[in-house]
Amino acid sequence: MYAIVDIETTGGHASASGITEIAIFIHDGEKVVQTFHSLVDPGMPVPRHIQALTGITDEMLEQAPQFKDIAKDIFEILEGNIFVAHHVNFDYSFVKHELERAGYSWQSKKLCTVRLSRKVFPGFPSYSLGNLCRQLEIPIENRHRAGGDAAATVLLFEKILSNDTNGAIELALKAGSREQVLPANLPAAYLLDLPAVPGVYYFHNEKDKVIYVGKAVNIKKRVQSHFVGTNIGPQRQGFLRNIYKITYQVTATELMAFILESIEIKRLWPEYNRAQKRVEAKYGLYCFEDQQGYLRLALERKRKHMKQILGCNLYIEGRNRLIQLVKQFNLCHKLCYLQSDLQPCSGRKEQTCEGACEKLESPGSYNKKVLDAIAFVESGLQSYIILDQGIRLDHKSCILVEKGSFYGMGYIPKEDALDDIETVKSQLIQYPDSEYIMHLIQQYANLHTNQVIQY
Repeated sequence: MYAIVDIETTGGHASASGITEIAIFIHDGEKVVQTFHSLVDPGMPVPRHIQALTGITDEMLEQAPQFKDIAKDIFEILEGNIFVAHHVNFDYSFVKHELERAGYSWQSKKLCTVRLSRKVFPGFPSYSLGNLCRQLEIPIENRHRAGGDAAATVLLFEKILSNDTNGAIELALKAGSREQVLPANLPAAYLLDLPAVPGVYYFHNEKDKVIYVGKAVNIKKRVQSHFVGTNIGPQRQGFLRNIYKITYQVTATELMAFILESIEIKRLWPEYNRAQKRVEAKYGLYCFEDQQGYLRLALERKRKHMKQILGCNLYIEGRNRLIQLVKQFNLCHKLCYLQSDLQPCSGRKEQTCEGACEKLESPGSYNKKVLDAIAFVESGLQSYIILDQGIRLDHKSCILVEKGSFYGMGYIPKEDALDDIETVKSQLIQYPDSEYIMHLIQQYANLHTNQVIQY
């Protein structure tokens, strides 16, 4: 027996929204044998845009039962039947959540009429319920109401039953089938094609835009994990509604997958990635020449297109390091922007500044000290290569850090010597550096010193 269900709700995910209407048609494979229909008080206001779409208003729900009041009836009518709906995971997540809140433990096999329609009626431009009804000449009344949409889904399901010559329903219900958990709009072929190796994967929406980027030690296993369980939060529900395609990039190692994921999130800014989309609050020490010919050191927020001498997480951390350099190399507080008032240079008082701010020290003399300070800083920044296995047996993976910053990564032939760093760099893809990436690399280098080559 099949329970063909449609619900209306106050929002897009069960954890923060409620059901406002539910309709259930029990179908024996030939005809409808039982029905259930009710408005439901969701315990929260119905947003205006949803009122406009469904016609269900707060006033209509004032006398409606809460879900807990009808949970026993719903549980009994659903128990033992196959749950059928258009975009089944959406309806199923809401009903299961509400039944559990009412004290009922329930689960069911599921059939999605979107996925089944794609298999039984291939080639349609759209598989929304409205468009399918137009394509298949199914009458649909009371659109965007549970009763009307459920009745149309019954007629759609009957057409699927009568045209399912390749056993799509049987395959979807088969034990171990991924059909019941996959997003409605994602062809199963994408999952079958995924490799069981490290790399980065991309979820695309209907317009082919990347909406999520993830990393994995095993791409196939990690992608499958997104669709397991009944998570009612907005992240998973967003996946279920919007994933139409999966692509991927293979990497040789887990570390390269971690790095590439961070790079791609910053490049693509996907809708459903959260953690690494925040802007890094990072500062850099920069050098430039002023109109008088003096080299100036300045601590500023990180600039994309200007090479920094030194990076730091906190402004106070960078300022303290700059003060140390000023004292150690007899630089000027004012020319290093450590003092901006009109008072005499405090470095003159402390006998560290030799008068560059008052033109008592020539640009040539002062600039030599600045360059010595820069050389001192750079001498403490490590340059090294991390080598590991390659994707191909005749190659090895290579991650390059140059003067304390991530340069790039790629693959080089196993027999290549590493004495010419410019040749190595020419074979790598250069990527933008970030604090997060350097943290990953430094952690790995500290734990795997046998794979690190200093240069």
